[in-house]
Amino acid sequence: MNRPVSSTTTAELLALERQYCSFGDTVHYLDPPKVFVDCEGSFLYDEQGTPYLDLQMWYSAASFGYKNRRLNEALKRQVDRLPQLACQYLHAEKVEVAARIAQHCEKVFGVKGRVHFNVGGSQAIEDSLKLVRNATGKNLMFAFMGGYHGRTLGASAITSSYRYRRRYGHFGDRAHFVFYPYCFRCLYGLERATCNLYCHQQFERLFETEYNSVWDPKAKACEFGAFYIEAVQGTGGYVIPPPDYFKRLERTCKEHNLLLVDDEIQMGFYRTGKFWAIENFEIVPDIIVFGKALTNGLNPLSGLWAREELITPELFPPGSTHSTFSANTLGTAVALETLKMLEEEDYEKLANEKGAYLLAGLKQLQSQYSGIIGDVDALGLALRLEICKSDGKTPDRELTDRIFAEGLQGNLEAGGRKYGLVLDVGGYHKNVFTLAPAFTITKDEMDLSLGLLDQLFHRCRA
Repeated sequence: MNRPVSSTTTAELLALERQYCSFGDTVHYLDPPKVFVDCEGSFLYDEQGTPYLDLQMWYSAASFGYKNRRLNEALKRQVDRLPQLACQYLHAEKVEVAARIAQHCEKVFGVKGRVHFNVGGSQAIEDSLKLVRNATGKNLMFAFMGGYHGRTLGASAITSSYRYRRRYGHFGDRAHFVFYPYCFRCLYGLERATCNLYCHQQFERLFETEYNSVWDPKAKACEFGAFYIEAVQGTGGYVIPPPDYFKRLERTCKEHNLLLVDDEIQMGFYRTGKFWAIENFEIVPDIIVFGKALTNGLNPLSGLWAREELITPELFPPGSTHSTFSANTLGTAVALETLKMLEEEDYEKLANEKGAYLLAGLKQLQSQYSGIIGDVDALGLALRLEICKSDGKTPDRELTDRIFAEGLQGNLEAGGRKYGLVLDVGGYHKNVFTLAPAFTITKDEMDLSLGLLDQLFHRCRA
């Protein structure tokens, strides 16, 4: 492990942080916050050199592992060659990344489109909202309960949690939120095998009459411009819908002239075994928003792909939306290398095989800790582990928080060595561990992770 560049100790850093840093940038999930000084592969390291196996990889941003040598070298080459360039000029990496993404979409969806860049996921969501408004003239959107699309003002308006809006006044453009098909916690108390997607039937009923407030049957016009979806909910707890749900939703949206905007910021680039998570459900979105794993977390870059008819230069001309650092040279250089790497190996097979191995291990833990682990599920290398009380259903946030904190103590044991385990908590009730391990995780590391989880449940369940 490399020693930290700073000579400031962890205790000194925490004292400075308490005095000078905003607490508003979401680092305080643990008190005191954990300080790490190094990383490599699937591991983070603290000041004492203790390895912490990371099963969330920076909210699935670092799919190729920390300190990936090939991606780091791509960044270093660009730093030495073309580290900065104003956005009114072109550079090769921007064009090549856009072309690769657009060509993939044309291949799998049969639709021509273009790619537009920005810096972060929320900013790309904002750009997609501008595209929708520009194309439809509508400023109201549908979105899912449990959905998360970011924390800028526009993105907060289509994110279901009121907590992200509460401090900032009235949101006149707040989305109309629709039940997501969260079958383990069906809001209607139904069973997946027999419900016939009742939740979608309820959405369809909004269009039965003008008095349901969204549809004018005489004009064949909807008051809403688009439906924002996550193929697999991210912050909502890696909730995976029934296989045919999105086909029905797509049909309803097309019948009522609603655009489908697919948020792939957390699930894109083979996290679920497909390049885009929505490919698992065989529908064609109008807009796809992406970010995070495109640069392995090395340099901020996000963007969107949109159908040609929504984003032609005539309809969406230069300057329609802009950021100084959009399509930045460092981010696009790493993104291009990431896309090349994704083309060189069968990541659909890799994600599905490693995901299946981990899922089998999680199911074994579920049988071992019957009741406490209420639900496990996975799509590729996006896995969920829902923590419940002994009845196997009631959410147990207290136990979830205890397991999370205990994993970061760094005193788990395996093979005569101390370890920590980095988990992330999500879900509607903050009782779900969302697992997004690196594509590079080895079988030994997967076995280690399952063993460490076993220790955590054994320690914390009482």
